Amino acid sequence: MADTKEVTVTKPVVNEEVKEPSMFNVIYINDEVTTVEFVISTLIAVFKYDHNKAAEKTHTIHEDGSAVVATYPYEIAEQKGVEVTLLARQHNFPLQVKLEAE
Repeated sequence: MADTKEVTVTKPVVNEEVKEPSMFNVIYINDEVTTVEFVISTLIAVFKYDHNKAAEKTHTIHEDGSAVVATYPYEIAEQKGVEVTLLARQHNFPLQVKLEAE
């Protein structure tokens, strides 16, 4: 008698639908200690603003109390926020950055 074995082949289900990553706003919060010059310098260094746009955005942050400075996928937004916070603490400024889903 021949020995027959049954083989089951399972095909993986591939989800080919790829979603765009969720976007998050990087928001600067105004305070009374962090200098205008420092905020401008971080906008230029971290977010690649030119000087005039950085000065305009800094004015908006000061006048409105906060402003969205950039929008990125979460991981990039988080990294930029951490980078700015570390720079602020190195210069003894209390600048706060928050992330908010777009």
